[in-house]
Amino acid sequence: MDITPIIPADRQVIDTYGPGRFRVANTLYESAVIVFPDQTVIWDVPGLAGLTADHFAPVATADPRPEILLLGTGARMGLLPSALRRALKEQGVVVDVMDSPAACRTYNILLAEGRRVAAALLPV
Repeated sequence: MDITPIIPADRQVIDTYGPGRFRVANTLYESAVIVFPDQTVIWDVPGLAGLTADHFAPVATADPRPEILLLGTGARMGLLPSALRRALKEQGVVVDVMDSPAACRTYNILLAEGRRVAAALLPV
């Protein structure tokens, strides 16, 4: 019995990740990215320590806005400063922080479930 979820072909599935890169829907990105179900955008950020609420504008202004944003912090899980978490919540962005490999896996699972999810990913 095949229990693999069927994901529509036009969805942005995270295929692989590696040092400094992500492959999403068969396209290679050698940078940080934000992956939405219908598009992937290059995310020009200075790294976890330099993130501000403005860096999350593509998520806050998305239509429809994701139910949840998975923040992949790279090879290891990092903490999101509480002030930044509050600022994002005020913009209607709910963030779940984890390392990037876990964020990639979780994104694909939630995508397969039909959830409105996005993943902001820092390279490993």
